[in-house]
Amino acid sequence: MIKNIKEADLKNKKVLLRVDFNVPIKDGVILNDKRIRSSLETINYILSQKSKLIILSHLGRIKAEEDLKENNLDIVAKHLEKLLDQKVIFIPSTRGKKVENAINEMKNGEIVMLQNTRYEDFDMLTKQEVKLESKNNAELGKYWAGLCDIFVNDAFAVSHRECASICGIAQNKSEKYAGLLLTKELESISKLLKDVSHPYIAILGGAKVKDKIGVINALLSKADKILIGGAMMFTFLKAKGYNVGISKCEDEEVIEIAKEFLEKSNNKIVLPVDVVCNTHFKDEKGYKKNIDDISNIDMGLDIGTKTIEIYKNILSDAKTVVWNGPMGVFEMENYCNGTKRICEIVSNSTKNGAVTIVGGGETVTAVEKFSNDLRFSHISTGGGAFLEMLEEKSLPGIEILNF
Repeated sequence: MIKNIKEADLKNKKVLLRVDFNVPIKDGVILNDKRIRSSLETINYILSQKSKLIILSHLGRIKAEEDLKENNLDIVAKHLEKLLDQKVIFIPSTRGKKVENAINEMKNGEIVMLQNTRYEDFDMLTKQEVKLESKNNAELGKYWAGLCDIFVNDAFAVSHRECASICGIAQNKSEKYAGLLLTKELESISKLLKDVSHPYIAILGGAKVKDKIGVINALLSKADKILIGGAMMFTFLKAKGYNVGISKCEDEEVIEIAKEFLEKSNNKIVLPVDVVCNTHFKDEKGYKKNIDDISNIDMGLDIGTKTIEIYKNILSDAKTVVWNGPMGVFEMENYCNGTKRICEIVSNSTKNGAVTIVGGGETVTAVEKFSNDLRFSHISTGGGAFLEMLEEKSLPGIEILNF
């Protein structure tokens, strides 16, 4: 059983909150702050309880020294300040005297945010990747746990990973709780898994079949149809013997896996019949090709209009829709139509009474970009965690909260 943060006595306590502020940043600008805004409810609740709030998050991956500057959390701390209209004391360290002194000097209602937890994955002395955070180093988890009275996990998107800032801290705290975002994610996705109404349609896009082998296996036994888009469509098309030109496509091993999926799918897997192509990867007007007309110089970058209509018809009477992964290179104006239209179609399914759940970083970014008055039953902040829940796997960061 997992306790919700509202069951805790937080007054005068030091509360360490693990969030997922792993947001896309380009040239010092946050491109999408959905994940930050999603934890504001939890943050505001903790502050309302007269607590001292310590925030931990990761940002990107730290494999080399140049990654440190690129993935510095100071930009995120400043953005959080604006959203809360409250001072966030940012400590550019993950441990040590500066961290300890700042926390010891905190007053109720104040916020201290530490540096990117994945700084602990790189040793500045040896200039080597050490992965203390990512591999759940016991000493590191114990250290962070010692900074607080209460631990709260609100980072659903990384709760499928066994890292020190989630599992390590929880292993060392008797008072550990799920945040409000984490609770909402678990309730929404669990409800879908327990009570599925049919027709149940899954939409899978993104780059790789390899990343979705587990979820495709799970969906083949549960969903009525699986609609394929994104770069992964070319792995499936090649598995069916089509020429995919210079489109992004996986290696022979994955193509064989895709072929096996198609053979055992009983026609549940639905592939595009046309694509929008170009001869190079640039945001320039493309041209449409039926899948049996793709030439050696064509690069597919989006699903075509015929495919959109087929998918629309399949989704017209859906009672449950799960969507993970964009249909094309939605960041480019000339190749965003497939993702935009699917966004609108899934939203219409919601308005018609279907349960619609959208998950995955890129998918959420697309929804944020295209949804003005569009509605969905639940928009998940998780990518890998969302997919693993669909597979009905247990998540280490969730399991460790059980008592």
